Amino acid sequence: MNIPLRDSIRFRLLALASVLLGAALVAGYLFIAAILEDFITRRFDAETRTIAEAVIAGASISGSGRVTVAQPPGDPRFSMPLSGWYWQLSQDGQVVAKSPSLFDGTLPAPAGEWQAIALPGPDGAPLRVMQTDFTLPDSDQPLSVAVSAPATQIAQELAHVRRPLAVSLAVLGLALAAAMVLQVTAGLRSLDVLGRDIRRIRAGRAESLPLPAVAELRPVAAEINGLLDQNRKVLARSREHVGNLAHSLKTPLSALANSLPPDHEGQPLLERMDRQIGWHLRRARSAATPHVLGQRTPIAPVIEDILLVLRRPVEDAGLAVERLCDPGLVFPGDRQDLEEMIGNLTENAVKWARRRIRIAAALSEGTIRIAIEDDGPGMPGSDHDMALRRGRRLDETGPPGAGLGLAIVTDLVALHGGRLTLSRSDLGGLHAELTLPA
Repeated sequence: MNIPLRDSIRFRLLALASVLLGAALVAGYLFIAAILEDFITRRFDAETRTIAEAVIAGASISGSGRVTVAQPPGDPRFSMPLSGWYWQLSQDGQVVAKSPSLFDGTLPAPAGEWQAIALPGPDGAPLRVMQTDFTLPDSDQPLSVAVSAPATQIAQELAHVRRPLAVSLAVLGLALAAAMVLQVTAGLRSLDVLGRDIRRIRAGRAESLPLPAVAELRPVAAEINGLLDQNRKVLARSREHVGNLAHSLKTPLSALANSLPPDHEGQPLLERMDRQIGWHLRRARSAATPHVLGQRTPIAPVIEDILLVLRRPVEDAGLAVERLCDPGLVFPGDRQDLEEMIGNLTENAVKWARRRIRIAAALSEGTIRIAIEDDGPGMPGSDHDMALRRGRRLDETGPPGAGLGLAIVTDLVALHGGRLTLSRSDLGGLHAELTLPA
């Protein structure tokens, strides 16, 4: 049976867990990436601040009052033109000293306390500038120092860290997804086992559910077993009541028929009433509980019992009965229903057969096929559908009957999910075949 994905518990659990896992991994990536970005940025800021403090430590005022840097930073990055690594010293807005890497440009750094700001460099490339104001001990003139690092290098450092972070989280996500699938599969395995046990009951291979290994499903199994027991009891009570009703109705009806002369005009009406009562009572019996779950009925003993009941009419007619039935063939249903179906068809064959009857039962393509054939006159194919209707007799001059047998079989076999087909037998008469689920 194909179940839409949206109706699957397994799909819902996996989908919800996947969404939550994906959201957690994305949130974790963003959070860790933000921490790493802050760490790397602070590291660059600390490096530029250290260089700025070195510039401040090396700054001095000459005898002419000019500010100079006695020992500029020796980092080669500050000597490469337009490298992004710059430092400059300013006095009253005028650059008084700067790194060779600035070439003929300047850093547009505002005054203030220690702060890191993003500014465009001389070549337009983005920079991260650390700047501060200070005064020398021998002077009260304010000075400003600014040191920059290229923002692209910071971004490259972040990229080097983010890639392995993303790969690590992706591998972690795959591992967690595999664990999640295993967890859901293992958690729902008990439901699969419960479904398998229910199918065994439906197929007639078991009568009740074993208690599941998990505590949560034990009440469900107990309730199902209770329903199965109640189902059997209801069937037994229904058939008992139907039998009582049949006896209470048909006995007075038979007494009334016997009290009237055979040629009385009320006899046809009584016969019709008897046929109608028989039909409705048998239909009520079969519809009360058409299929008791967990029932298993061997077919061969049922056939033998039916032939034993019909032994006298078979012997009186001098009929030869051929039996072809697998001894291990089992019908997953109630014995009384199977007796009703095979019995009606066999009784019809005995009524119409001339010399031979054949009863064959076999398993074919996952279904049970039971064929009852005779060498009687049979019937035209155009009459097959009419013969299956309740109370219809195609030959009123033939053997006595109510015209209900085939209709009852059709009703019962349909309630069990099967079908009854009529055709011409190779013996010459009627070939009636029951197809029932195995």
